[in-house]
This record gives sequence, structure tokens and C-alpha cells, in this order.
Amino acid sequence: MVKFETKGEVVTITLEGVLNGNEHFDIAAEALSNKKIQILGKDITSWNTDFVVTLFNLLKHISKNNITYLHLPEGMEQLLHLAFQTPYKEEENLPPSLPFLEHIGDLGIRFCRSFKKGGIFILDSISSWGRQLLGKAVYRSKDFWMILSDCGPKSILIVSLISFMVGLILAFVGAIQLKTFGAQIYVASLVTIGMTRIMGAIMTGVIMAGRTGASYAATIGTMQVNEELDALQTMGISRTDFLVLPRMNALILSMPILILLSDFMGILGGCFVCVLFWDIPLAEYVKYAVNSFFIKNFLVGVFHGIVFGFIIALCGCYFGVNCGRNADSVGTATTNAVVYAIVWMIVMTGLLTALFQVLGI
Repeated sequence: MVKFETKGEVVTITLEGVLNGNEHFDIAAEALSNKKIQILGKDITSWNTDFVVTLFNLLKHISKNNITYLHLPEGMEQLLHLAFQTPYKEEENLPPSLPFLEHIGDLGIRFCRSFKKGGIFILDSISSWGRQLLGKAVYRSKDFWMILSDCGPKSILIVSLISFMVGLILAFVGAIQLKTFGAQIYVASLVTIGMTRIMGAIMTGVIMAGRTGASYAATIGTMQVNEELDALQTMGISRTDFLVLPRMNALILSMPILILLSDFMGILGGCFVCVLFWDIPLAEYVKYAVNSFFIKNFLVGVFHGIVFGFIIALCGCYFGVNCGRNADSVGTATTNAVVYAIVWMIVMTGLLTALFQVLGI
């Protein structure tokens, strides 16, 4: 049972009996505003947290300094103290939605600003290469070798495993179709051409975007949260030279080697399927694979990999540098780095494929 008694500026709320949250309060919350509240316990036999929540909802607009507790059960008093520790805030009203044309205009303005911001970052990154050639770029060689070790040797296992599985899948899918013509032996050619020309580069790029691009964004984003980027700027050190340049160099150098490994593991995965499942002799598989290996296809794949490395490094560093100053922003920057890197890799793959087709490469 809950009783309310008002004496001047003091409202006494007497609690007694069984309190289970089903009580009906015969007073409005507005009537309690600007009042001093005294919560008095009297012969309380049982209570639960539902009642505490109900009571809090009635008094949530009251300052904790205006509430006193007398003779309440210890647990109830602790819960009420805890509930009123943080001042209650009404949910912020979202701004009204813009009309359709204004919304389109707002999207266009934001897109142009983002495009300009990204373009400036790309130009600054490219100019840092020029400063490096002139010996004016400021970064530690120790950082470069550490980053190269992380995105190179430490990526070998995952790249090998995924590429092996991709080659295995290509061989399975290709063999099922070619078997109807009795041409299973050409699975070796299919896997070799597919892996060396494009699939090895794409799979390596996707792996490195999820592994290394996310790492770049998280590392630099955490530095932004800790105000380390501001410290570099205060000391007159270019953030692009010190943070972005060694990461771009490391990833671009490691991508061709990882693509070579990816091509080999993909061809090996195709060999595993053909020899064990389709009874193709190992010597025949090797023969057709060698005959289908063209240096032109391999160089096309390596070029794709270099472009992918540049894109992954740019996306990871861009979202890291432009990260907010809280933990949630670091997570958002990491996600954006991976998503944008993969999207731009697919876009560049389409553009390069069309270009090579026109050039007859």
C-alpha cells in the first residue's frame, strides 16, 4: 500500500504491506515537481524490483537532493539511491525530416564534401611519395619493417589456406561442367588461368582488406582517440609521412609476393581435387597447368594486387585519421575501412578488366 501526504513543500510517501509493482498512485508526477519528497517505510512485509521501477518512474524528474529515505529495507534504499545517481534526461527529439528535394540536395552536398576530403587525402598521400624520393619524408624505418612483417609474413598462412580452398572450389565447379564433354583434363587450365589472372589477386585483396586494412584503421583511430595525432601535428611532423607512407609502402611491396603464393596455392588446390576425385594423373595436370601459365596473365594479376594494396592502405589510413574521439568511432572507422576497400577493389577490377580488354591484354 502507498499513501501520499502533503504538508507544505514536503510530500511524504508512506510504504507499507506488500509492494509488488501493481500499485496505483493517486497523484500525478507534475504535482510532485519542486517538492521535497520523503519516502517512509512502515511495516513492509515484502517488495520486489517492479515496485522500485514503478516508484522511480513516478519520481524520475525529482532531484536526488530533494529525496530522503526513512526506515526502508536496505536493498530497496540502495536500489533507489542507485537509480537516482544519474539525472534523468528526456529522449532528444529527432530533427524533422527534410522535404524530398532538400534531402537530395543535402546528400549531394555531403557527397561533394566527402569526395573533396578524400581527394585531398589521396593527393597528400601521393605527394608523400615524392617527398620520400627527395629524402624529405619523416618516418622511422623501424615502423616500416614492423608493419611489413605484420602484413607480409604474418599473412602467409591465411592467404595460403583461403587460396587453396578457392582453387579447390574452382576445380570442383569446372570439373562438373567439363565432365559432360569428357574434358576434365582442362580443369588444370581453367584453375591456372583463373587464379593467375584475377582470382588470386581478388582473394588476396579481400583477405588483406579484412585483416590489414582494418588493423590500419583501428591503430590510427586509437591514436586519434588518445590525441597522438594532435601531438604529431603540434611537433610539426606530417601525419601522412609518419603514419600513412610506411603502411602504403609495406602493403604495396607485400601484395605481389602474396599474390604469387595465392596463385600457387590455388593451382595446388585444383590439383588436389583433380588427382584425388577425378582420377587425373598428376603429370597430366602439371603439364596442362604449365602450358596454361602465361606471364601476361600473371603480370595482370600482380598489377591488380598493387592497385588493391594502394586502395586498402588508403582506405584504412583515411578512416583512421578521420576517426572520432571515442571507442564507438574506432569501431565505425574499422568497419568503413573494410567495406570501402572491398567496394573500391571491385570497382577497380571492373575498370581494369574493361581497360585490358580494350588494349587486348
